[in-house]
Amino acid sequence: MRQTERFEAKGGANPLWKVYKSVSFLRTLKNTLVIEFGRVFPFMAGKRWLYQHGLGMKIGEQTSIAYKVTVDLFYPEKITIGRNSVIGFNTTILTHEYLIKEYRIGNVVIGDEVLIGANVTILPGVVIGDGAVIGAGTVVTKDVPARCFARGNPVVISEIE
Repeated sequence: MRQTERFEAKGGANPLWKVYKSVSFLRTLKNTLVIEFGRVFPFMAGKRWLYQHGLGMKIGEQTSIAYKVTVDLFYPEKITIGRNSVIGFNTTILTHEYLIKEYRIGNVVIGDEVLIGANVTILPGVVIGDGAVIGAGTVVTKDVPARCFARGNPVVISEIE
């Protein structure tokens, strides 16, 4: 089970309808501008610096975040990525999820020397262990232990030999 905090929606409307009661509009606007610029910024060290200082993410040395990666808009500071990892093209890393009657927030921790393929979606509250490999197109709905290979939707996990 993913580690998320749950918050009940009050007043009948879904919680996304009232999002600016939980996250300020100005913070959301700033995060949007930083994330959209970062998605297309080609300089890896510069992108790392931008995400660390502009969004509060924790990112290890020599980590590469590819073109068009999207990090969470509302709570990017809940993302930690270890050193020398690769986050593949068009991956999405979420730390929140809005449902009809509640919303959930959870940290995402990606270990050292993790390879994440293209078009991966990582849901809130997930830990990906050191040396793990996540196959292209995977939806990561649960923790992936160190030195394991995860692929598919639903995710299938096996040890790397």
